[in-house]
Amino acid sequence: MLDVRNLEVVYEDVILVLKGMSMHVPDGEIVALLGPNGAGKTTVLRALTGLLDVHRGEITRGEISFDGEVISGRQAHEIVAGGISQVMEGRRVFAELTVEENLRAGAYTGGGRADASDRVFDLFPVLAERRRATAGYLSGGEQQMLAIGRALMASPRLLLLDEPSLGLAPQLVEQIRELIVEINEQGTAVLLVEQNATMALSIASHGYVLETGKVVLDKSAEELLADQDMQEFYLGVHAGGAGHSFRDVKHYRRRKRWLS
Repeated sequence: MLDVRNLEVVYEDVILVLKGMSMHVPDGEIVALLGPNGAGKTTVLRALTGLLDVHRGEITRGEISFDGEVISGRQAHEIVAGGISQVMEGRRVFAELTVEENLRAGAYTGGGRADASDRVFDLFPVLAERRRATAGYLSGGEQQMLAIGRALMASPRLLLLDEPSLGLAPQLVEQIRELIVEINEQGTAVLLVEQNATMALSIASHGYVLETGKVVLDKSAEELLADQDMQEFYLGVHAGGAGHSFRDVKHYRRRKRWLS
């Protein structure tokens, strides 16, 4: 469904963030995009959704195709109407609007179905109960559900999720995990950017690991979970040790030595 080939992105005509990265998201699958902070994961999502200009970035080389059509250079609203929606890191709900108003904003492009809100309320019953509540007064978990629900209002065929578990308690992380699986089972493909690599790979069919703008690992999720380097440097699985996230500076330095 989604095909990214040899993508290069530069910010402010100076900083080369993506250095010829390529990836593929098959129709109906969950694909994980992993890597430490600063690797370029969010830049990939901005390139896919036409938001680079907002951040003074541009594609200098490469091609992005969706359903066989080149979408590189299209405006963000055209990309959303074409079937791709994004949930940004940090939720970014409209705090002064109600839950219902936030959801209606998600359908603004006209790409959504009439029953999209029914689907959202079925997935997130708590939002149905609080539909008239002001979004800024929701809990962190409820705001994340609202952000995902708002993206689903456009009835996307591909959903991009940027750190959906960030800042959530373990019980809520498991709930978000189950919701992603359910959304996918309903026919929506998912590109999942996550610091929680174990969670992401437990539900993905394939995974890519990004380091300093380059894909350094490209394998099935099962192979990545079993990969010795992945276990030691990315999942923190080693004799007598506990797991860690990509934010662990000590292990990040070890990864840098390994890559060099």
